[in-house]
Amino acid sequence: MSSRTTEPAIDPAAVTVVPANEASRADLRAVFGTADYAGRCNCQRFTVRGWLWTELTDEQRRDRLYQQTRCGEPGAGSTSGLVGYLDGEPVGWVAVQPRTAYPKLVTSRTVWRGRDEDKQDDTVWAVTCFVVRKGFRKRGLTYPLAAATVEYARGQGARAVEGYPMRTEPGKEITWGELHVGSVQVFAEAGFREVSAPSLRRVVMRVDFP
Repeated sequence: MSSRTTEPAIDPAAVTVVPANEASRADLRAVFGTADYAGRCNCQRFTVRGWLWTELTDEQRRDRLYQQTRCGEPGAGSTSGLVGYLDGEPVGWVAVQPRTAYPKLVTSRTVWRGRDEDKQDDTVWAVTCFVVRKGFRKRGLTYPLAAATVEYARGQGARAVEGYPMRTEPGKEITWGELHVGSVQVFAEAGFREVSAPSLRRVVMRVDFP
């Protein structure tokens, strides 16, 4: 597939987002690929502790993703993320689950700096990762994905949902691999508000449900 990064931005209304258990393994493979960061991580960075991460192969990480999403099981009671489609073609992924589902996140010093709250509160959900299919990047797909996490978490009974985006700086390039957590602008447009800025580049943003 040829690169589409010079094509115009995608209309968010043209993107359909569904729970990942309603997607197939083939859909997830298409989105994640196998060659770059997404295909090697398979959204496992926050789900495993450091020592286990180094021992897992790419194939094992992919298998863990399939198990966590319960892809191909539309009747499953839970999943680990959402999949976006454009004209019926799978093009994006966003991870959203109770915050307690991410052991590495719970132990992260940066995320918790300046905050005092119960890390084991499973009514707070977290958005940890975006993946846009190669060939569809830089066209705004993370915006509808981020927006979908709010209504999904609310519908699952969450008390709040938060993300940990990167603050981009004019003239300073951030690689796609670094920006897998999303950008501040993407979260802001989805209705998230800043609750802390634990480092120069990292921001914690959140939506609290009434």
